[in-house]
Amino acid sequence: MDALLDAVAELVGPNHVLRDEDVHARRADWLSGEACLARALVRPANTDQLAQVVALCHAAGQPIVTHGGLTGLVGGAVAGAEELVISLERMTAIEAVDPVSGTMTVQAGAPLQLVQEAAAEAGMQFALDLGARGSCTIGGNIATNAGGVRVIRYGMMRDLVLGLEAVLADGTLVSSMNRMLKNNAGYDLKQLFIGTEGTLGIVTRAVLRLQPQPAATHTALVACADFASLTGLLQDIRQSLGGELGAFEVMWHSFYALLTDESGRHTAPISADAPYYVLIEALCSQQAGSAERFERAIGSAFEKELLVDAVVASSEHQRERLWAIREDVEGLSHLLAPRFAFDISLPIPDMELYVRNLETAVAEHWTDARVVVFGHLGDGNLHVSVATGGKDEVTRQRVEALVYEPLQALGGSISAEHGIGLHKRNQLQLSRNPAEIALMQRMKDALDPLQLLNRHKVLPDPGH
Repeated sequence: MDALLDAVAELVGPNHVLRDEDVHARRADWLSGEACLARALVRPANTDQLAQVVALCHAAGQPIVTHGGLTGLVGGAVAGAEELVISLERMTAIEAVDPVSGTMTVQAGAPLQLVQEAAAEAGMQFALDLGARGSCTIGGNIATNAGGVRVIRYGMMRDLVLGLEAVLADGTLVSSMNRMLKNNAGYDLKQLFIGTEGTLGIVTRAVLRLQPQPAATHTALVACADFASLTGLLQDIRQSLGGELGAFEVMWHSFYALLTDESGRHTAPISADAPYYVLIEALCSQQAGSAERFERAIGSAFEKELLVDAVVASSEHQRERLWAIREDVEGLSHLLAPRFAFDISLPIPDMELYVRNLETAVAEHWTDARVVVFGHLGDGNLHVSVATGGKDEVTRQRVEALVYEPLQALGGSISAEHGIGLHKRNQLQLSRNPAEIALMQRMKDALDPLQLLNRHKVLPDPGH
């Protein structure tokens, strides 16, 4: 690889080719915290440099792993000692903001929060929002088709990308920087790269769809007495708020109590003895009367006995305190360490029994284990944490079987928004049929016949 790295250094500059300990000092991803084992890490400054680096790697048969913000949870950025990492950390520019067209053009290494702030400065908003906003990058959001807390209102990342630019495995640049909402001129090539986790190409730039800034935001934390009330509340609040409903985030008692009364990390805004808690947020286009409409919606739900307790944020500070409980995944990781974390989706009516059965099954295997659940219930996505006291390979396989296998019969998914990566690829058949997986492999073989881009990710191991 030394000759290849020397050639790459001539392209990007010697200071932007890191080797040995400079690479190993970096982590592979946020969840594991393990060191990056790659032989080298390259930091191109722009698309042209990146394309030339990829072309050199293709000629040399050199496998590549792309790094963005490293906030993934499925090992999608893990690189072996024989692989080379291409980091987009220098490609962070906000190139253009067009409030009239409602678009923003950005480089793929731009952090989500930077994009959100640039949109806000232009009087608009970029609607994707998730807890890792300060670290995750737009390229990573595109590669994993990120979801977050506003999917119920604005959809997944796929719905927020109008055009993009990507480099194929042989260094070919495919620039499809469409800025129009309507464009049916042939295949929608951007879909080859959204949600495919860097296995078909490396996203370098994107045209993002912006939305108007809400004139007012109203937030409440409520408690529900049972699952029937919870789903009834979802239906009721959708009817009451209509298009203003921006988030419907549910915390099982296991999550809420742990992060408040049990740990003391947060003061419980309402009593921690209910089975379900919901963060409801309205994003309103007009300030006038919006607070009254929101409070009427919450009051109406009270009258219908769909909730048993509630607190409405009266300031931005109070709103932030409510969201801090829901977004304290770092605290959750600390309190449950070591834990197994899962990102799944399933039909909403099946959630109560699924979680109950999982809790029972886990308790039968490990008497002191804990199952903690929260998620974006409005879009069918749950985040499940299982802490058994150990994290060896045998335990991991047992826990994964308990979490994943029931989803197949329910028509659920082993990955709602975090992708497949390295860790879930051999369970892909639980959510995709053989014909679908075969077509995925044909696409991979066509676009990356040498299997150089993020190899061993997403698609099942042929020998499994």
